[in-house]
Amino acid sequence: VQLQASGGGLVQAGGSLRISCAASGLTFSNYKMGWFRQAPGSEREFVAAINWSGSSIFYADSVKGRFAISRDNAKNTVYLQMNSAKPEDTAVYYCAAASRSTPLYRAPSVYNYWGQGTQVTVSS
Repeated sequence: VQLQASGGGLVQAGGSLRISCAASGLTFSNYKMGWFRQAPGSEREFVAAINWSGSSIFYADSVKGRFAISRDNAKNTVYLQMNSAKPEDTAVYYCAAASRSTPLYRAPSVYNYWGQGTQVTVSS
């Protein structure tokens, strides 16, 4: 199984960025997908999650109304659209896959597979 995150980079505060995560080696529609982030010196924190069909979506309060998670099961890819970016959004962003049967989505321990991370830096 491989989760390949891409699209990170430098964005100005107030700007937008879309990051992607391409999955291979698994039946993508059998998994809910999540995005987490980790800033230097901080623990990994939940950002957003989407169920296998895209009908249920969850966000951390810190990104609600600014970020949007989506998925394309035909392309085995999950996306995170980041709008109105803030300097505090600066972190390494990780995608992760969890079995669709689990009702949980916030805890990192729920997820079976992780990508390598992509750096997002928001300049003030």
